[in-house]
Amino acid sequence: MASHRRPKQPSRTRVTVLTTAAAAAVVLSANAADAAPSEKLGKDEVKAKVDKLYEQAEQATEKYNGAKDKQQKLQKEVSTLQDGVARGQQDLNKLRDGLGSLATAQYRSGGIDASVQLFLSSDPDDFLDKASTLDQLSAQQVDALKKIQGKQRELAQERAEATEKLKDLAATRTELGTKKKEVQSKLAAAQKLLNTLTAKEKAALATEQARADRSATARVDLGNDSSPSGRASAAFAAAQSQLGKPYVYGATGTASYDCSGLTSWAYAQAGVSIPRTSEAQTGAGTRLTRSQLQVGDLVFFFNDLHHVGLYAGNGQILHAPRTGTVVRYESMDTIGGPFMFGVRV
Repeated sequence: MASHRRPKQPSRTRVTVLTTAAAAAVVLSANAADAAPSEKLGKDEVKAKVDKLYEQAEQATEKYNGAKDKQQKLQKEVSTLQDGVARGQQDLNKLRDGLGSLATAQYRSGGIDASVQLFLSSDPDDFLDKASTLDQLSAQQVDALKKIQGKQRELAQERAEATEKLKDLAATRTELGTKKKEVQSKLAAAQKLLNTLTAKEKAALATEQARADRSATARVDLGNDSSPSGRASAAFAAAQSQLGKPYVYGATGTASYDCSGLTSWAYAQAGVSIPRTSEAQTGAGTRLTRSQLQVGDLVFFFNDLHHVGLYAGNGQILHAPRTGTVVRYESMDTIGGPFMFGVRV
């Protein structure tokens, strides 16, 4: 006989879970539908976001350059100090050997002085502090001990200084790594955005940039009639020879450059050494207003001075703009940040 058992009802907990899951699925579907149209940005929006990321990358690049420059200087200072400590230790050893020879000669001539025996088995600072023992030493021995004492103090100071420099060097290396990661992160984010563009959109942006490049070059040719100094003229000519070279962060030529890498390289070709970073380059000469600029003067942009180029005449500059571009002419008004001031080296 068939059993007429009542069908088992789902538990209240199971019903609640299923209902919640279903509701969540509906909400997610609705959100996805709402988000879909906004996921695809237009080329102008992408360009604006990418330009901002590149600006942030350049800010980090200049800090990276500063840390790298500091690292190189500290490394040289540490090497010099360590060499000095090594030479000082050799000198100290010679002084001690000399005193030992003196004691040996004294022993052979009639027995070693008890005070010298004391010195040879203890610290000379403690020995010299015992005024009573000085009366038992010859003038030659006193002079030798004082030299040893002075050399010990000198070595202790040099070792302490080297230790501090090594700490600074370690901290700078850490900072260098942090800034490098920051640059790479910004560049990766920019590339990810650029990858969302279609081939047609990328071509349109390239066409717009080519048009802007032709316009800037034409303006330079028309307006390059100011009278730069010999050094500025030579630096500008050197920079012109690098037109078309790619921007690479941290690069100083000649295969590629970043903004301050180009300007420091260009002035080096003119026989003038200027600092490595854009911020430091602001102190390389006399500050100028826009109306005072001549070809070859340094020009600085953005409130934090993280971008620099060379004035090219007629409101144009010659510079290494950012990742994805090459050394080129550009209007001062399209850099993306305000012109701050110029500097005549």
